[in-house]
Amino acid sequence: MASTVTTGKRPGYGQLLRTPGVWTFLLPGFAARQPFAMLTIGIVLLVQHTTGSYGTAGAVAAVTGVSMALFAPQSGKLADRFGQRAVLLPGVLVHAASVAALTSLALADAPLWALFAAAVPAGASVPQIGPMVRARWAAKLERSPLMPTAAAFESVTDEFTFVVGPVLATALCTGVHPAAGLIAEAALTLAGGLLFAAQSRTQPAVRPHTADSAPRVSALSVPGVRVLAVAFLGIGSVFGGMQVSLTAFSEEIGNPGANGLLYGVFAAGNMLAGIACGAIAWKSSPRRRMIIGYTGLTLAASLLWSVHSVALLGGLGLIVGLCIAPALISGYTLVEPLVPATARTEAFTWLTGAVALGQAAAVTVAGRLADAHGASAGFVVPLAGTALALVTLLALRSRLSPKNPGRIMARGVGHRVPVAVD
Repeated sequence: MASTVTTGKRPGYGQLLRTPGVWTFLLPGFAARQPFAMLTIGIVLLVQHTTGSYGTAGAVAAVTGVSMALFAPQSGKLADRFGQRAVLLPGVLVHAASVAALTSLALADAPLWALFAAAVPAGASVPQIGPMVRARWAAKLERSPLMPTAAAFESVTDEFTFVVGPVLATALCTGVHPAAGLIAEAALTLAGGLLFAAQSRTQPAVRPHTADSAPRVSALSVPGVRVLAVAFLGIGSVFGGMQVSLTAFSEEIGNPGANGLLYGVFAAGNMLAGIACGAIAWKSSPRRRMIIGYTGLTLAASLLWSVHSVALLGGLGLIVGLCIAPALISGYTLVEPLVPATARTEAFTWLTGAVALGQAAAVTVAGRLADAHGASAGFVVPLAGTALALVTLLALRSRLSPKNPGRIMARGVGHRVPVAVD
């Protein structure tokens, strides 16, 4: 049920965080999503250590990402139908067991097919905490001008995990044991996921389907969601290409520790831009902001392959990060007007899954290119991924407008506030 949000003041983080009941899911959700950014880099570091190949490590990580991308929307659909708790409880148990099996097989020098077999359930069972938190925000703030602020807040939270997660996983793998990153990921996912699942009072209401109900709509049947999924594939190519190529670049210059720093700067740029996006009272539509942000992202990514110093790569990585947040936030903001409430968790998981799929493909391709031609070749992957997605976004931008165009009127206290959506 949507809450009544005071709109007499300019929408901002303070007003957002004073929304009744949100802290009951924000804190557990923050804890539960921390391990998410540790999974891919943990697999890459462990498998590269045991096999000596970035290409092999990237392929195993890619199987995990593809599996997550394929199964995440089904998890979202089940959460919309039966409730988030019913999906989370078995999911985190399966995930912890699958990651433990993958870790054991890698340490035992198991054949590649066995690593692939373990990677499938590890990816399929990744708990979709981010989409579930976004669905709770959408239920609380339906038709509210605070929705873009909530999307920005979630982007900042995600990026904080991508600052902390890879650095923590790298530190554990290099300073404790090559398997320590994955072991920590499994343990944190289990503990955080169970804690978040316990907050059943704030999950979106499950609308039972009856004979008189309208047919349930799949989020992917909405044309705008398909366009957003392609755009998010391109964003995933940036994350995956940067992870592998920065690791290879650090190895090439003889300073493996620079990997965590460079990726942290990249993610910090994304986080800073996310903070700014949520603090600004935007007058332009989310669609326009997404196109502008995506164009900037493509231009910045086109220069990565040509940079050969730590300082310049750090600076350019910061700019790439600054351009990602506006595109991500605008895309997530567009879900609320485009998708029926009964399919929003599924829609958010399609977008999260698209990022994972793009990341998986990028990790595989960038790993092969880095093995064969060096780190610079790996940086071509973010350029190709964002360029193709930008062309699609520009060609099909009309599909990002709601079926009922105009302005969504947000219920306020004493008056109604117009929110531009196109």
